[in-house]
Amino acid sequence: MKIKKILFYSLCSLPLACLSLSLSGCTDYLDRDVESVVSSDEAFKNFFNFQGYIEEIYNAIPDKQKSNSGTSDYNFGDDEIQNVSYGDSKITNQFDLGNFRYWLGNSRSWLYNSSADPTVLNSHKSRSQALWQNAWYCIRKVNIGLENLDKLIDATQEERDLIEGQLYFFRAWWHEEMMQWVGGLPYVDRSFSASEELKLPRLSYQECADRCAADFRKAADLLPINWDDTEAGKTTIGKNDIRINKIMALGYLGKVYLWAASPLMVNGPQLGGTKTYDYDKEYASKAAEAFGELLSLVEDGRTQYALAEFKYDDIYNHTKSKSAANCYTDIFYTLNQGWKWPGTTEAIFRGTETGSNTSLWNFVTQYGPKMNGLGVRGNNIKMATANYVNFYGMANGLPLDDPNSTFDKEYPFKGRDPRFYHDFMFDGFRYLNKVLTEGDADYDLRYCSLYTGGIMRDVIDGSRTGYFIHKLVPHTANKHDLAYTDAQAFQSYVPYMRLADIYLMYAEAGAAISGASYKSSNFDKTAEDAINVIRDRCGAGHVGAAYVNDPHKFMDEVRRERAVELAFEGFRFNDLQRWLLLTEYPYNTKTSQEFDRMEDDEFFETNDPRNARVANWREETILTRIYGTKHYWLPLPDKDVYLYPEFAQNPGW
Repeated sequence: MKIKKILFYSLCSLPLACLSLSLSGCTDYLDRDVESVVSSDEAFKNFFNFQGYIEEIYNAIPDKQKSNSGTSDYNFGDDEIQNVSYGDSKITNQFDLGNFRYWLGNSRSWLYNSSADPTVLNSHKSRSQALWQNAWYCIRKVNIGLENLDKLIDATQEERDLIEGQLYFFRAWWHEEMMQWVGGLPYVDRSFSASEELKLPRLSYQECADRCAADFRKAADLLPINWDDTEAGKTTIGKNDIRINKIMALGYLGKVYLWAASPLMVNGPQLGGTKTYDYDKEYASKAAEAFGELLSLVEDGRTQYALAEFKYDDIYNHTKSKSAANCYTDIFYTLNQGWKWPGTTEAIFRGTETGSNTSLWNFVTQYGPKMNGLGVRGNNIKMATANYVNFYGMANGLPLDDPNSTFDKEYPFKGRDPRFYHDFMFDGFRYLNKVLTEGDADYDLRYCSLYTGGIMRDVIDGSRTGYFIHKLVPHTANKHDLAYTDAQAFQSYVPYMRLADIYLMYAEAGAAISGASYKSSNFDKTAEDAINVIRDRCGAGHVGAAYVNDPHKFMDEVRRERAVELAFEGFRFNDLQRWLLLTEYPYNTKTSQEFDRMEDDEFFETNDPRNARVANWREETILTRIYGTKHYWLPLPDKDVYLYPEFAQNPGW
């Protein structure tokens, strides 16, 4: 049964005899001993067996950070740029060129694996980082599971609810994840026989969102807040944090409604940016109610979730304050913690662990300079664009261009939002902690020389923009400080959803409905309050009065806050897309920060780099993305589009 078309294969159900707990493919069935075949009655009869069937779905969640060694591209917006040594071989570079078809031809993209074999059902190696292939495969698994719920006879009501709730969640989640990139799809809610003709039409985004929402709501009503509090979960106490629960379902219920409310989904692809504030208020209200339900549970202390603390004794080295119970940095990576999986109390939805040292080989080496062999393994560098860094305003809460912000071009690093110092290496930042003596080959590289003409501004081995990213990987991942070694147990993972994102989405939904003063019926904070909760966490000032009193300006602040708080976590491209800003200036540009250094290295020996004076502060354009309306959705795979007429290609592709 060698069917080459992934969509068709994924929708068609397997013969029941092939439904073993390991889900080996039908191609292997005839090679099996009779004793090795597990009937569907046996596979689904009790909680343990049925949960084993579902486990593969958890394992199929792509780890977008570590999709392949040295190629974890997942920030496709105006936020990030590569060094020039990779040419145009990276998917980020191809997106800059407007070649969105590259997501289908690049076998190393976490979105689509062109080398995947859809007939090898148990080969995680062939599909482990392929959202498109994994989604159709898992949706089929879910539907088979739902169609066999009647076989779950040896189970308590709690166990039945856990099984059913997970299945409904995952059916909606895989649809929702694909929809963000390609728009509305057929909502597949049953399995198909191999002989059945496919005719399911593509739904509109909002029609598909309604179907997702119905499944997310069912999941939320069936699932517990914490599996540790269930009888079934007691056997895996301490390992239940990735199990699908009520909070996850409510979070995605709100998200799918908010996306359905967004300008792109309401107006369709548009040029000019004139519709960027045009939301569907009914969908936005549904989103706010879902987020409000979730946040009320959190703030009442009824969940295991809380914002991580932003308290540091040394912000540049991400050294947690002794008075802090947990750490903001630990949401994204852990170091010297025995390979502890990141997330702390804030991560809501994330995938399964991918091994003790995958972060070392697939992620940690992609940040920081490469000259003199400082950065090991590979020569690609990801760096923040200057235009994106500009979203990080001042500690008083105002954006840089506000006349009252106190931003000073002679002291541009002084008085910034505290997250600026956590997330970036900037000029004068102490890059090497190891004490080097004068005459050492790397002595002049102790401090980041990111001014125009500085050593670390080399376009191949350094920064093209004047910044390095320090949020997801410590600057100590270099040949002297050795954070890339097994001994320091670096582990990274960016969650798909975290609590701060919920506050931000609640604020956006409220802003779309009536502005800063909006409050849902089930949560006692306004949209403005929700933004200020995030700012209070890091010590940044509240939203300024001028922005609170103007609905459009408040939405701009909500979006700026989202850019800062969720920077480099894979959300930016989809945000610009749904806001109808992907094609618009300045969001279609990538820039560098140019300036002259006025201090010498001796200044940085005894002074904080944020207090350094510079001259000739200016910004220069590196590239401009030339996009049209077709770029608001990625093209669908041609071989799937050709399967049947109702599965139409996106316009322009």
